[in-house]
Amino acid sequence: MPHALLVHGGRFHGGPDAQGVPLHDFSTNANASGPCPEALAAIEQADATRYPDPAYTALREALGTFHAVMPERIVLAASASECIHRFTALAALQGAPAVSVPSHSYGDYAQAARVRGMAVLHEAAAGVGLQWACEPASPLGGLDLQRAGWLWAAEAPPAGEGQALRVLDCAYAPLRLDGTPLPGETPGVWQLWTPNKALGQTGVRAAYAVAPNADAAERLAALAPSWPVGAHGVALLSAWVQPSVQRWLADCLPRLCSWKTRQQALCTALGWAVLPGSTANFFCARPPQAHLPERLAALRKAGIKLRECSSFGLPGVLRLGVLPPPAQDALQVAWLAACRTHPSTENMQ
Repeated sequence: MPHALLVHGGRFHGGPDAQGVPLHDFSTNANASGPCPEALAAIEQADATRYPDPAYTALREALGTFHAVMPERIVLAASASECIHRFTALAALQGAPAVSVPSHSYGDYAQAARVRGMAVLHEAAAGVGLQWACEPASPLGGLDLQRAGWLWAAEAPPAGEGQALRVLDCAYAPLRLDGTPLPGETPGVWQLWTPNKALGQTGVRAAYAVAPNADAAERLAALAPSWPVGAHGVALLSAWVQPSVQRWLADCLPRLCSWKTRQQALCTALGWAVLPGSTANFFCARPPQAHLPERLAALRKAGIKLRECSSFGLPGVLRLGVLPPPAQDALQVAWLAACRTHPSTENMQ
């Protein structure tokens, strides 16, 4: 669509674009209460004059303690996107012909498969070599049916070589606003974690995976380049596991919940249909469709960026990260101005 920015490789993303940094950015799902002061201080104090420990010994021990697993089960990654491509490469090496993705999901799952000549199936876990789930799901923010199927299954598939890889993307799990705890272990299922969203510092690209067992971790780690995470990423992930940082995050959630309620009410007042089911710090809404590309372009020119969901398979739907009330008010003013510039016969409040 004309208002969505096509980036290198044919992928769509929220955040800064060719027009610069949006004044009010609803297009990403970072914690709008951030950045976390303690994590930010750790990043600013990181020693970038030296290589990190190539084995990330202390960091893997800390992450293992945080998840109550042995450090041998922790695999560091440059970012979640990098790890998605690495999981896909591993599945391809193991002979997987196809990848199963949720019906509406992050485009890198499918893109990583297609560039390797693998078929992309939707919620077709049976017999598929790599199976993705994300909960809360993006863009809708609710239950992932594929993960539900894993939980309901009598037993998970073995995690050995040549067997299915099941990966739960936990990108938004720390930002659930309904009181649901962080996901526990499911036998045979990997977890992929990207704390930069929860800590409000998405510009620091660092992630990690928790493997079902040490052998599986070794296979994924073997596909990584040396030092996939730099000093600033190490600082972010080290801060993530600190009790004080987790307390800060817990204190953010009620505020985000209040902002979300207000933002959804504002969208309804504008005549947008808010889609139900989101438990996350983001939700989807369908605005009046007349002149939508022109109106979104006008909003972007006014410093407000929204994420149109065609790339998720939901054309005409907008995903909105929850932002503070001043940003919400700016959205209302800019939308009404755009509707006056590009009027229609639809009801506009």
